[in-house]
Amino acid sequence: MATVREIYSALEALIPRELSAPWDNDGLMVCADGDAEVKTVLLALDATAAVCAEGAKYDLIVTHHPLLFRKLGEVTEDFFVSKKVIDLIRSRTAVMSFHTRFDAMDGGMNDILANKLGLTSVEKFGDAESPTLGRIGEIAPISADALSEKIKKTLGAPFVLCADTGKPIKKLAVCGGDGGDFILPAKAAGADALLTGRAGYNRAVDAIDSGVTVIEAGHYYTEAIFAEYFEAFFKTHYPEITVTRSSRGCAIKAI
Repeated sequence: MATVREIYSALEALIPRELSAPWDNDGLMVCADGDAEVKTVLLALDATAAVCAEGAKYDLIVTHHPLLFRKLGEVTEDFFVSKKVIDLIRSRTAVMSFHTRFDAMDGGMNDILANKLGLTSVEKFGDAESPTLGRIGEIAPISADALSEKIKKTLGAPFVLCADTGKPIKKLAVCGGDGGDFILPAKAAGADALLTGRAGYNRAVDAIDSGVTVIEAGHYYTEAIFAEYFEAFFKTHYPEITVTRSSRGCAIKAI
């Protein structure tokens, strides 16, 4: 059986830390024993308390969003973040997270998103901090309403929010998660529209005035697709390991 350290090294070779945004904190989050064998893996978008409790019976949890995003000021059971760390160490469950580096990598989150929507001639775009994080590609001319329906069907989103310029969309930029900072970079790259998880009301209003349609499909629905990559990774490289998607779903859901 492969160890936690071996699996993380293999993943880091494919998803290099150099692609992470400067403000990000991902990687090997919790590991009581790097030489521990991994027989079972749980995949989850967020390392919530519920997911960590579910993961107590697994050897490894792999998430997209980092378990430890900000510096811990204390490690006690009184603070909900550090309590998760303590509980994970007690259960000998390791956690590794791959965030913006997975968004930016070739074949990662935003390439998967672009592929699902059928974009062609796909190129990278981004901002000063993450110049290759987003993707932009061509799409058969489509209205914002029709594209919104396509996105809902493709991603399984119950609804989307659309700030519509009224212009047909021929070039679509995609940035899973919170992509409000990528509206102007998308415009500069020639996009007619940007699909993201969340942009924010004021940014979306400004986007209309700048000439870019913005479609928000929800943070979860634009990023839950991350599990597909890791299922394929383990099936290819470690077929002996049992991989399960968390039953806890998203931390924030549409009702």
